[in-house]
Amino acid sequence: MRRSSDDSALRRISGEACVLGGATYAVLLQIAHPSVAWGVHDHSDLAARPFDRLLGTLYFVYGTVYGTEEERQRLHAIVRALHRKVTGPDYRALDHDLLLWVAATLYHSSARLHALVFGDPGEEERALHLREASVFATALGLPGEEWPATPAEFGSYWDDTVKGLRVGEEARVITEQLLRPDNALLRVFMRVQCLLSGGLLPPDLRERFGIPWSQGHQRRFDRIVRVTRAVYPRVPRPVRVLPATLCLWSMRRGTLGPRWLAPPRPEARRRAVRTPAHPGPGVPAPPRTDPGR
Repeated sequence: MRRSSDDSALRRISGEACVLGGATYAVLLQIAHPSVAWGVHDHSDLAARPFDRLLGTLYFVYGTVYGTEEERQRLHAIVRALHRKVTGPDYRALDHDLLLWVAATLYHSSARLHALVFGDPGEEERALHLREASVFATALGLPGEEWPATPAEFGSYWDDTVKGLRVGEEARVITEQLLRPDNALLRVFMRVQCLLSGGLLPPDLRERFGIPWSQGHQRRFDRIVRVTRAVYPRVPRPVRVLPATLCLWSMRRGTLGPRWLAPPRPEARRRAVRTPAHPGPGVPAPPRTDPGR
């Protein structure tokens, strides 16, 4: 059966609010790679502006999946320009192995959370989602041919990389800042994220990150998954994708998030259209931008 653009697995999965449960899990996996941890530790303002950092990541994901061609070009050019500045003695943000790992964690965390809630998607859906998720890697600057071509290839890459992860001092400092923010409201949110991350991480990484775990923690994690699996799929789709809808609305109006991600003024946009700074990645413009449909 020939698939239409409405059959995009990436669109169906990325907008679901349930995949946000894996946000901190993805970050912890990323910084368990020592080179990523060094870059984040030396160049990120995660501790001072955690909400802005979260919004920046969501703008990148939602803008890449649901944005217009112009929005994707702008977002990807900004992200690549920022990454060019992230260099140090033992790391360079634009190294292909780091770009691949970061993009792989975005794909893996969303796929895993979606499967926990909705069940195994099947081989065809899994392969389609993986193929479409390559856009995250190419948006960061990775050549498309370096993205795993099949779920089996991705699984082999994932297992080999996870075996080599190491939680260093920089990663532990970032984790402390991430899981214990100064903002009281964020602390409540991060307690839930800490529990979800603890249940999703391999036990050895969970221990190295210093995330407390017990039979009680496991029971609470299992209960959350069980209740979410029973209730969440029955919620109307427009409600389930409300975070994505609001994030896109905010991104397009520059009302929240980092200033560098605010849309350009009309006159700046006209100049950018006449002389684009970067060609857009080879992704066809989507027929619609509303994740709720």
